[in-house]
Amino acid sequence: MSSIYTVSDLTKYIKGMFDKDSKLVSVAIKGELSNFKLHYSGHCYFTLKDAGSQIKGVMFKSRAQFLKFEPRDGLKVIAFGQVTVFERDGQYQLYADQLIPDGLGELSIAFNQLKEKLATEGLFDESRKQPLKLLPKAVGIITSPTGAALRDIITVAKRRHPGMQLILYPVQVQGLEAPGQIVQAIRAFNSLGNVDVIIAGRGGGSIEELWAFNNEMVVRAIAESSIPIVSAVGHQTDYTLADFAADRRAATPSQAAELVVPDVYELKRYINTLQTMLESNTRSYLKERRQVLRQLRDNKVFIQPEKLFADKKQLTDLYVERLGQAVQKAIFSKQHAFKILTEKLSILNPLDVLARGYCLARTPEGEVITKAIQVTPGQSLEIILSQGRLDVDVVKVREDKNG
Repeated sequence: MSSIYTVSDLTKYIKGMFDKDSKLVSVAIKGELSNFKLHYSGHCYFTLKDAGSQIKGVMFKSRAQFLKFEPRDGLKVIAFGQVTVFERDGQYQLYADQLIPDGLGELSIAFNQLKEKLATEGLFDESRKQPLKLLPKAVGIITSPTGAALRDIITVAKRRHPGMQLILYPVQVQGLEAPGQIVQAIRAFNSLGNVDVIIAGRGGGSIEELWAFNNEMVVRAIAESSIPIVSAVGHQTDYTLADFAADRRAATPSQAAELVVPDVYELKRYINTLQTMLESNTRSYLKERRQVLRQLRDNKVFIQPEKLFADKKQLTDLYVERLGQAVQKAIFSKQHAFKILTEKLSILNPLDVLARGYCLARTPEGEVITKAIQVTPGQSLEIILSQGRLDVDVVKVREDKNG
């Protein structure tokens, strides 16, 4: 009779067989990622599949932290690791030590993924770019103190502007320490504010050697800098992410120096040209003004000013004469009208009537007497004459029937 095993015993037995198989202890499996999940613990869980089958896989944080790209569903990869049994579920799975993109290199994938992420955030927008000063007082340099890039920058800068102040912040430009040092240098220049522009770069190299300038921390520090930055990574055709974030991109450190440092000799020639143009324009302007002045000086207004006023005087005399005549005519007309009105007023004046022998009778209350029936005998009246007044008492009242 065969032995009876527990589930755990059987699973351990099968796991032991997997662990003894040299092919399964170290295996490379090619497939497509699906159901990829990054756990909050830092472990990665996924399924690796092809057209005919699939296998579950896990990559622990201790290995996943060294991935240079972001694994995504649908990405074809080669997974290196061990195939063994997960005893709790009784299921075999892949314990991955390394994931490498199948086809494209992992650095290329990491580059494109980070570029897409930062572009979406707007870090590469042209609106963020700062202009370079025409005449910077000092230039900051972030590069290796022993590299050819520094020598090239100094050579070009001194040739173009011997008096330009160059301030070096020495850093490593490749290796694990490089990104942190480059970020620290950018922040130091911004904190001190002692330069007007920064050149950050290095000489040429492989994509691995240039990778510090694709680091996310470095790219963000470049984009956040309040001082304009010129990227000067020595590669003609390819771009680093630092190139996209920088305010200007130079293909080489030498070209960066040409962009940043003005050619004082060319500036001097330009200034001399401007000075010559200014002098020529000034002479032409003065010549034109003198010509205008001569024309004004020779004008009859200044030569014979009395002739200019002769006609004006004659017109003035004519207008004064006409004005006098108009005033006299107006006065005569008004006098005549006044005389007529005076005569009319004189006719209507009651005093003139009294002067012809008439008189005016009225009661003490001021009522004018025009009819005999208005008074009674014994009534007192006031008689107004042309000269003087009479107070009388009525003795008898007679009414003239015939008027």
